[in-house]
Amino acid sequence: MQTRYLTPKDGPHLIVRPLRNGDGTTVLQVFERLGADSRRARFNGPKPCLSAAEVASLARMDASHHALVAWVPGDPLPVAIARLARTSRGSAEIAFAVADEYQHRGVGAALAAELVADARLAGITEITALTSPDNPAALALVKRIARVVDVRFEGPELSIRAAIA
Repeated sequence: MQTRYLTPKDGPHLIVRPLRNGDGTTVLQVFERLGADSRRARFNGPKPCLSAAEVASLARMDASHHALVAWVPGDPLPVAIARLARTSRGSAEIAFAVADEYQHRGVGAALAAELVADARLAGITEITALTSPDNPAALALVKRIARVVDVRFEGPELSIRAAIA
């Protein structure tokens, strides 16, 4: 996996690279750029901070975990992260977060689309995203990058299942 350069339709140029295993600093830098509402949307509930164990888990990259991080030229801190966790041979769960000041500019969709392309190369044919029912942006993003086949409640969360093959 190498550095990639993307230009979202309505957004800034992006420099994208895979998250290195154990790079908790980058995970925290993106988290710190999220406001309370964005944190609630990403973690499906209030999340004022990440514990050391949560940072370590989110920064673990291995055969089942892959993440991409985006930077905007001129901004020294990462602006977004998209994470994939394989749940079975052909499926994976995805999650994404975009710094508040870069939201609604195509950054999340561009980064998630790259993550889905990586997933296809890894043999994944289906993704699932869990979100709060009051986060229509997450459903819209998944619809832009994949073919949604099922949306249902799993407890208080909305589970969005989509085909990517």
